[in-house]
Amino acid sequence: MPTVNVDKELLYKSLGKSYSTEEFRELCFHFGIELEEDTSETVAQNGEVTPERPLLKVDISANRYDLLCQEGIARALRVFLNLGQVPVYRLVKPTGGLEKIVVQPDTAKIRPFVVGAILRNIKFTQDNYNSFIDLQDKLHNNICRKRTLASMGTHDLDTIKGPFSYDALPPKDIKFTPLNQTKDMDGNQLMEFYTPDKHLGKFLHIIRDSPVYPVVFDASKTVCSLPPIINSDHSKITLNTKNVFVEITATDENKANIVLNTLVTMFSEYCEEPFTVEPVEIHYPDGTVKVTPDLDNRRASAKVDYINSCTNLSLKPEEIVELLNRMSMLASVNPTDSNEILVEVPPTRSDILHACDIMEDVAIAYGYDNLPKRVPSVNTIASAFPINKLTDSARRELALAGFTEVAPLTLCSHDENFKFLRRVDDGTTAVKLANPKTIEYQVVRTSLLPGILKTINSNRKHPLPIKVFEVSDITLKDDSYDRKSRNERRVCAAYTSKTSGFEVIHGLLDRIMRMFNIQFVGRNSKELGYWITEAENNTYFPGRSADIYLTYIAPETSRRTTIKIGSFGVLHPEVLQSFELSYPTTVLEFNLEPLL
Repeated sequence: MPTVNVDKELLYKSLGKSYSTEEFRELCFHFGIELEEDTSETVAQNGEVTPERPLLKVDISANRYDLLCQEGIARALRVFLNLGQVPVYRLVKPTGGLEKIVVQPDTAKIRPFVVGAILRNIKFTQDNYNSFIDLQDKLHNNICRKRTLASMGTHDLDTIKGPFSYDALPPKDIKFTPLNQTKDMDGNQLMEFYTPDKHLGKFLHIIRDSPVYPVVFDASKTVCSLPPIINSDHSKITLNTKNVFVEITATDENKANIVLNTLVTMFSEYCEEPFTVEPVEIHYPDGTVKVTPDLDNRRASAKVDYINSCTNLSLKPEEIVELLNRMSMLASVNPTDSNEILVEVPPTRSDILHACDIMEDVAIAYGYDNLPKRVPSVNTIASAFPINKLTDSARRELALAGFTEVAPLTLCSHDENFKFLRRVDDGTTAVKLANPKTIEYQVVRTSLLPGILKTINSNRKHPLPIKVFEVSDITLKDDSYDRKSRNERRVCAAYTSKTSGFEVIHGLLDRIMRMFNIQFVGRNSKELGYWITEAENNTYFPGRSADIYLTYIAPETSRRTTIKIGSFGVLHPEVLQSFELSYPTTVLEFNLEPLL
């Protein structure tokens, strides 16, 4: 949960009342936030003397971006306490036409989206200026995912001139004086200069390896910012700034719009005409023209009986409307359906996505501590899933046999899952990550072998033999499921020593089956049980592998069924070489689910 530092004196002045620490903690609880610390109370306890103003450190829900600054908390609490109304945010278009941001085609290579807005005739004080900067940092670390999804630049509009251009150029072609610096740098020099910087150095990786860097110019080709790293010193904001130009570049347009709406709605209250914002036109290369921000209320709805059933209340529609109004939402009863509440969601409440979010706000306004308690109408007795009970039994037997359990990652590289095991990817088996961070995490494993073999590689200095096992899930594509994939519980064990240990793994299989009361039967036997047959598998050494078959009564059809559940054998030398293993290794892997 993000923590917001709020000036105690300014907040209490806004609320028209001074609270004791316990009183304000209680207010926060009722509103669904939490007071972590009152610094004035800490100073009093320690007997310290400090010139700093007392702060309230408040923990905020991660999805309430409108509460990430003092202005948002004060505004929301005033509405919650019925001390004020929800502000009406308006777009005001200037008589001379809107400012423009023209997007160049090369931006599609790195950060394709941009949004913008202007705060006219704003009045900064040291306190609200600090809050303005702090909110940007909070948004960067939260919804912007440390500037990877979006990053904002704020500029003194009186020092630059539109129309603005958003382009992507080679680093050597971008030259400007970064914020709070005194000399010009090109893109490459800037990367070198800020590498050791504790604040900005952690963001350089976002664009460092790209052949082009995003850059925002004004009409005279003066650099305004190098997103997502730093703004230009030329257009920096000061306490004397009157007009603020906001530009936000992004890889996620929705996130960019949420960030823009949050920033301008929070600080438009300091404009000469409060809660007004001047929009900006965005011109894309394909001819699309968008106007941002969009401050219109969104429409949502929730059923009265749904809200009452979830909260165990019997509220009338009018009571629900009153509670929602306290949560900064304009609500009314549907004139054609008294069982439906219509809600006008303001641009500050991007967290409202579903009827359940509306229900949650009703519960918060009513008070969680006031909700009636009742015994559930259904009694249930908890029990483990059969597959989990079977898994625990398999783990116990493998451990008793002298094998050590390991827990590798479920993601692996494509080569580890296929090429290293001498298997071919047919495109219908593995679930692949669309945007993997590294080559080590490209697919969800379809076998437990890669993880087991990497574990042995990492522990190859240990005394021989190395005996390890894992009982866990693999994931396979399956179009018969809505999610287009399914998990499968498998057992995998490996034995590494100076000799292959084929008989050890064979004996381990027999031991597991015997403990599960599954008998060994012949291939043509009419009895139920398991049997093995010699097989040729590219993963194993020729002539030193076998497939495992199970004859059982399938629960879906209640008929006798024979299926292949797994295999075991001595690993092929090429597999050993791929995983950098020096000694012969025999492995066993089979599907545990048919044994239920």
